[in-house]
Amino acid sequence: MADDTEKKERVLHTRIPAVLEGELKAAASALRVPVSNLVRTILEDAVKLADRASERVEDRLSKTAQSVHQERGRLRRAVERLNPLADVVAYQPVVIAQASTCARCGAGLEAGEPAGLAVRSRPGPPLFVCQECQPRPKP
Repeated sequence: MADDTEKKERVLHTRIPAVLEGELKAAASALRVPVSNLVRTILEDAVKLADRASERVEDRLSKTAQSVHQERGRLRRAVERLNPLADVVAYQPVVIAQASTCARCGAGLEAGEPAGLAVRSRPGPPLFVCQECQPRPKP
């Protein structure tokens, strides 16, 4: 019984301008089909076209969102490369054993000199900062 109600056609009334009515009747006459069949076909095609267009828009939006996400990640990584101390969570006082350079200002650090070992939230090579670049403890 559900199949019967789904198959039944419905009548849809609408008001249209007289010019459009004339164009529809002329087109139906030229195609040798009833006006109602022409209008039904036009509406079905319009709905299919709108569905396809919305699918394309959704695809484009999805691709654009993915592209923005990838670009944001690329930019974040580039900024992190520019600031090697971006993921530092603390500094451990150390005495330099081998000559190195300050990761913040680039100053040379000689063996035996006090410095700070940057403790990072992610694995990576050790980074040292000179005493001038280390944050001062709050009193």
